[in-house]
Amino acid sequence: MTFFGTRGSCPCAGERYRKFGGNTACILISIEGDFPLILDLGTGLRALGEFLQPSLSASGRPLQATALLTHLHFDHILGLPFLAQLHDPGAELTVHGPIQEGSTLKETLHNAVQPPFFPVQMAEFRSEIAFVECGDDDFAIGAAKVKSRLVPHPGNTLGFRIEVDGKVLVYLPDHQAPLDRHAVHPAALELCEGADLLLHDAQYTDEEFMIKADWGHSTIAYAVHVAAEAGAKKLLLFHHDPLHSDRDLERLENAARKLPEARRVGEVSAAQEGVTIDIGRT
Repeated sequence: MTFFGTRGSCPCAGERYRKFGGNTACILISIEGDFPLILDLGTGLRALGEFLQPSLSASGRPLQATALLTHLHFDHILGLPFLAQLHDPGAELTVHGPIQEGSTLKETLHNAVQPPFFPVQMAEFRSEIAFVECGDDDFAIGAAKVKSRLVPHPGNTLGFRIEVDGKVLVYLPDHQAPLDRHAVHPAALELCEGADLLLHDAQYTDEEFMIKADWGHSTIAYAVHVAAEAGAKKLLLFHHDPLHSDRDLERLENAARKLPEARRVGEVSAAQEGVTIDIGRT
């Protein structure tokens, strides 16, 4: 698993974001023998495409990949039209994303990538882009067993549980914490149970949550709480707030590790752009 975007809400640039990164949510999952699996389509998707291109050029084959899209807020789809391989004839991208109200996933994304919001329409891309609508579903992508569940967040939003060879990765980047920051939604608990690695929304401090309690996100302490309640072996804090600099995140990471409930989690750390983790060895 390689992080190409760990930020939430909007991309950030500058020295303050060098360590943890400024691109919005985008992760590459590499499974031996399978095509690339991509988690979300944030601004990190452009760099992900650059990363893949040398191996594609060496093989002489166009991109074939699958993306798991949690929801359609801008920070999770802004990278879509900037994936260079979508302009290659023969390239194929299958996007699994949440069912939409009053429209289809395909129509909604096509409406977002067209003038006046973007200079060209998705129909002008020379690749093939397929869309699969998901709710509370179980399905397979190559060797991966995938479980999608609708979780609390404004608009239809999915969390994903991905299992390969007995190892479980859970991706829950946008998750509305309850006001008491204690109860855990049944769908979230089902996804996270016994995970080897949990990526969880950790956008706010407790103080920030008091002001933004209905903005759709979790606190760092609540992410630790969910991991502890679900018996996750390792927690990666994710969807970092644009206001949180590297220095802030280092401080918050250390504070998270000292929380009493962190003792029930094998390891707690903050996700960093550019870092690769071998889940098979987690």
